[in-house]
Amino acid sequence: MTDFKAMHVPGRPLVLCNIWDAGSAVAVAKANPLAIATGSWAVAKAQGYEDGQNMPFARFLDTVIQISDAISLPLTVDFEAGFAQTDKGLFENLQRLVAAGAIGINFEDRVIGDKTLQTREAQASKIKGLRGVEQNLFINARCDLMFDGSDLETQMARLPDLIDRAQAYADAGADGFFVPGVTDPALIEKICAASPLPVNVMRGGDTHSIATLAALGVARISHGPAPYIQAMQALTEQAKAMGRNLG
Repeated sequence: MTDFKAMHVPGRPLVLCNIWDAGSAVAVAKANPLAIATGSWAVAKAQGYEDGQNMPFARFLDTVIQISDAISLPLTVDFEAGFAQTDKGLFENLQRLVAAGAIGINFEDRVIGDKTLQTREAQASKIKGLRGVEQNLFINARCDLMFDGSDLETQMARLPDLIDRAQAYADAGADGFFVPGVTDPALIEKICAASPLPVNVMRGGDTHSIATLAALGVARISHGPAPYIQAMQALTEQAKAMGRNLG
């Protein structure tokens, strides 16, 4: 995990093209990235499920094993909220995931199936438990406080709460702080400056360049469902072209 942790450098971010199965992992690995990362939305969609832990954990774990077996790069996995209702189940699932080859996870504070978040204290307790179970694991603490379509004024007002969560998650043993839903450069820069943890943002195809995000102090850039969506759109267009040729 030490080498993977060292890849998270503010201003020189780790850039991840999120994948969803063994085939997509192999395709991305051909570009010689530093690491491979799954995205929960894409993993679920590729297996016929909706995002939000609707995919059975056993099916999810099989997918992770297939990915791990297909590549030799560090693999970080979107663990959502752990696919468990109890801490015991959460910690057991984590151990299975690490045994499957994951060296890092995203762990989110959203209450699955709801629009609310875990309390700061409850989520910090879960992170502390995860750290106790697996010492050699990169825990990317995802905070969904900004990930609700809120406007910039609302997000700016939430900044103190966001940083309080970053501090609590850092104190509990997290290694990174993932803040999806932020796109304003000034806000991203404020988050990076105030966070005690290296900051991860999610980049869409029509948002800021990697160089711009790096200059704001971002330490990790992921792309969420965008690669899957683009790949499926390309496949659909290819199929349409084949159909036209038959005509």
